[in-house]
Amino acid sequence: MRVEVAPGVGLEVEVRGEGAGVLLVHGLGGAKEDFAEQLELLGTRGFRVVAPDLRGHGASDHPPGSDAYGVEVFAADLDALAREVLPDGFHLVGHSVGGMGAQRWALTDRAPTAGRRLLSLTLVDTAHGPLPGLEVGLAEAAAWVAREQGMAELRRHMSERGSGSTPAHERLVRERPGYETYNERKWEALSADMYAALVVEIATRSERLGELAGLHLPTLVVVGAQDEPLRADAERMAAASVGSRLVVIEDAGHAPQLEAPERFGEALLSFFSAAGSGTA
Repeated sequence: MRVEVAPGVGLEVEVRGEGAGVLLVHGLGGAKEDFAEQLELLGTRGFRVVAPDLRGHGASDHPPGSDAYGVEVFAADLDALAREVLPDGFHLVGHSVGGMGAQRWALTDRAPTAGRRLLSLTLVDTAHGPLPGLEVGLAEAAAWVAREQGMAELRRHMSERGSGSTPAHERLVRERPGYETYNERKWEALSADMYAALVVEIATRSERLGELAGLHLPTLVVVGAQDEPLRADAERMAAASVGSRLVVIEDAGHAPQLEAPERFGEALLSFFSAAGSGTA
């Protein structure tokens, strides 16, 4: 399915099942297929599940210019998408940079003048402020390489610096045939303008923890046990507001939806059930 979310900008979207709505949002460099197993699970368990390729990713449109991208832009796109395919209340799940966009949107949705469509918020391996460990100078250098030399050259530079991968990621590479090729395809589909804009923004973004504490929205915070840079942020976000839950998934790093899909899916189902009954 293709949905126009702004003039001249369409998102490629996967939709499964019928029932209560769930919107799954991938991170920087990701794709809707990152949630393939959750689409299948939730789609057969009474949910209408929606997963888009964000603009600048995958098969969605890649508008030119860095000004066409940003966390706020992603949040606006998601709002437009939900109005089209999830007109009733729904659960919002955001991974990494997608989680930053989900935070921004949730803060808008909970404003007194908003329609308050969100049933719950799930933040997966994300940060409440600048991305921990990403130095501004390094982010600016990566943006320059992306714009001036291209994404293939940026990938080469990143490879030379070391992958920073976790044992969970390395296990997935060993055990899942074609996984490396899948990641290469995702990288090749990225907009250089998008990457340049986002990598600088996530290194310099404003702190949101105080605002998140005032959401008064059932919130699940999920983090892989091996995602060391984001463990502290996850713990602070879960502690910030009354009723929030923290789930640490063992044997997972930055992408528990891929590295531990069964446990991740179970965490979502349990949380959605509690949020729907008002006990989350």
